[in-house]
Amino acid sequence: MTTHRFPPGFLWGAATSAYQIEGSLDTDGRGPSVWDTFAARPGAIEGGGDGSRACDSYRRWDRDVELVARLGLGAYRFSVSWSRILPQGRGRIEPRGLDHYERFVDALLARDVTPVLTLNHWDMPQALMADGGWVGRSSVDAFAEFAAAVADRLGDRVRWWITQNEPWIIALLGYQLGLHAPGVRDLRSSVAAGHHVLLGHGAGADVIHARAPQARVGCALSLFPCDPASDDPADLAAAQGSDGYVNRWYLGPLLGDGYPADMWAHYERALGGGLDDIIRPGDAALIGGRSDFLGVNYYTRRVMAAAPTGPGRPFPWRVVGPSGDVTRTDEGWEVAPDSLRDLLVRLHREHPGVPLMITENGAVYGDTPTHDGLVHDQRRIDFLLGHLRAVGQAVDAGAEVVGYLHWSLLDNFEWALGYRPRFGLVHVDYPTGRLTVKDSGRVYARIAATGQLPDTRPTVPPFG
Repeated sequence: MTTHRFPPGFLWGAATSAYQIEGSLDTDGRGPSVWDTFAARPGAIEGGGDGSRACDSYRRWDRDVELVARLGLGAYRFSVSWSRILPQGRGRIEPRGLDHYERFVDALLARDVTPVLTLNHWDMPQALMADGGWVGRSSVDAFAEFAAAVADRLGDRVRWWITQNEPWIIALLGYQLGLHAPGVRDLRSSVAAGHHVLLGHGAGADVIHARAPQARVGCALSLFPCDPASDDPADLAAAQGSDGYVNRWYLGPLLGDGYPADMWAHYERALGGGLDDIIRPGDAALIGGRSDFLGVNYYTRRVMAAAPTGPGRPFPWRVVGPSGDVTRTDEGWEVAPDSLRDLLVRLHREHPGVPLMITENGAVYGDTPTHDGLVHDQRRIDFLLGHLRAVGQAVDAGAEVVGYLHWSLLDNFEWALGYRPRFGLVHVDYPTGRLTVKDSGRVYARIAATGQLPDTRPTVPPFG
């Protein structure tokens, strides 16, 4: 293995989130979350599933810790269920929830696994919907209470903290299109929700830093490089506009540049009015300057073309996808590792001095155990190696990348898509709970152990 050697201290790990793997929704005083309510809507979840069982990881947390350790991973990203800590969103703290995550963190540390703790991975307590959820500005104070409760218990042991996971996806799918919890469909509400999620990052970062001065706090953004479908000036403008909508609207405030003027103008045109009732004077100072690193969630790119606005189409662009024959995942997403390299180099160039962590990167492939009981997911191995080479190239170009956390450790509940998509390095047989480390998990364990990538397609090593 000689292609790329990653820097000393590089974090090799995998990621999950609470609602997607834990199950046990009525255990230890947990309150209902927006996803409990949303999943109960007929037709909301493909296949009719929910998170009531998932991977059973709340009860079998020690199994997950041992799995991470056996894979030789040096880091594990997980999330703390907000509804387990503050069942009503604010006020009374449930100590049994904190006890659970304290045991979990201590077990990781005992096995020399670095915890990467996410606070909000989409499972806001349902009680906060009484004030509109993230649409209500009171959500910022509620999130600060949550951050304080967790930091008071775990701030002395956890160094890496992620306040918010994918603010754009929360705003887009949860409040603009209604495809995720809480199922709101309103553009102005989505702008407010996204802004309050960012304010929540600022408030949460302040709370964590005050309680744990050694903590490194960041926000994980879903970043999609936006390429024009052609050299036509209209398509070039469409790609720039989409980049503002998806990427710069969140990068700017987080990293101290403020909201981009071009996207602000797009929103004002789409809404027929200003944003001053949502984004108040002084808000930028409450968001920026608090990120010790940036979490990068990368899956694919967006190929954009100009398009007319109209009902349901508030912006003058549309996703058209790549032309020609391209490699795709089983979900139909283009496999584009070069775009990850270019994204990391761009972030390094535009925001020098900001460490970058790949907090999610993965693909849907439906491989299941074959006659030998093993999962031979060669396409995921190819995906993994291609994207890790891209990260290595970005590091060689000067980008300060401090870690790579593959999505996901386990096959899990994939939100509105239910249990059909399989992202895991480990196959989960949901009815029985049986876990099978896929070939990709075995190859990744070898990479994590050596810190190097193979020149050629590797032989799958044994596991255990």
